Amino acid sequence: MPEIASHSLAVPASGIRRLFEIALGLDDVTFLAVGEPDVPVAPHIAAAAKAAWDADDTNYTHNAGTPALRRAFADRFAADYGVATDPERVWATIGGTQALHQSLGLVLDPGDEVLVPDPGYTTFSMSPRMLSAVPVPYALRDEAGFQPEVDRLDALVTPRTRAVIVNSPSNPLGTVLDDDAARGILAFARRHDLWVISDEVYGAFTWDRPHVSLTALDHAEGDGRVLGAFSLSKTYAMTGIRVGFLVAPAAWAPHLRSAQEAMISCVNAPAQRAAIAALTSDQSDVVAAREHYSGNFAAATEMLDARGIRYLAPGGAFYLWIDMRHATGGDVAGWAEGFLREHRVAVAPGSAFGASGEGWIRVCVAASRADLLHGISLLPAP
Repeated sequence: MPEIASHSLAVPASGIRRLFEIALGLDDVTFLAVGEPDVPVAPHIAAAAKAAWDADDTNYTHNAGTPALRRAFADRFAADYGVATDPERVWATIGGTQALHQSLGLVLDPGDEVLVPDPGYTTFSMSPRMLSAVPVPYALRDEAGFQPEVDRLDALVTPRTRAVIVNSPSNPLGTVLDDDAARGILAFARRHDLWVISDEVYGAFTWDRPHVSLTALDHAEGDGRVLGAFSLSKTYAMTGIRVGFLVAPAAWAPHLRSAQEAMISCVNAPAQRAAIAALTSDQSDVVAAREHYSGNFAAATEMLDARGIRYLAPGGAFYLWIDMRHATGGDVAGWAEGFLREHRVAVAPGSAFGASGEGWIRVCVAASRADLLHGISLLPAP
């Protein structure tokens, strides 16, 4: 039999999915491991998708998405960040995951290197391997508040480095970049002539400061080296509807047209109609979701403080990064599996996000208040 391509064998498995699949085989599990909003999709979004199905609006669209959808995203981007973007730079994708993969596919050749945050979302390391490229982790250290340290980034650049991935607000950490840090990343990228792939999927959810969009900052003041990955999944509780966006240089249009045709052709038409409804609404459902998650954070951190359990104060996204080093014995993945089997609570082991996550866990706060507090009440205190 022929063998599978070697680059496929190099793709690491997702430690989050492994725990999730174990949990699916158990009874009465409290799920806090996966980033799934517990609020329902808004009725006007569901109605728009249903209307498309009822009208048989199920044909191919432009590879980049319908003009109405691209305009809706551009208008929302301008409203949120005060910076205009040309709809021709906006490409609809199958969630933020495809936007990320598509951008990497257009900047990396086999053997090229991309700097990826550690801890960082699992796809950041998986996608380069699928492209026969090399993810090079840059450590986000506890003693530096889990923020990027530009001097340490400088030391990782080699002649094969082509890009750096930046994620703010961060999954799994909940950290956010301030304006100075964002500008520092852009200056670093200019110094080494790198692309910046900016994952801004959680941009709607920040808690102590506004989201600083690297994509918007590059539009306003930069030189066009930022590729922005966005998604409606978390903002509008549309995880299974799978609509995201890649914001790319206008000159890339011919290349993206071919890449989209080769990978997906286009996002399905009813999902695009739902996305338009989400982006053009009054955003009251997003405000309500933000208030719900903020309340959950307050309740969860109050319980953690009372129990003496250390955590990283969240600045954005809807996760808590919790220090379990006192209990995990240097193997947080094994500990998380044991915790799941004993207590029927699924949490994500920090090591699933990179070596720098060893001893920590990620807990999704976008759950019911009761489930969240139940899970935290069972965590071992120091």
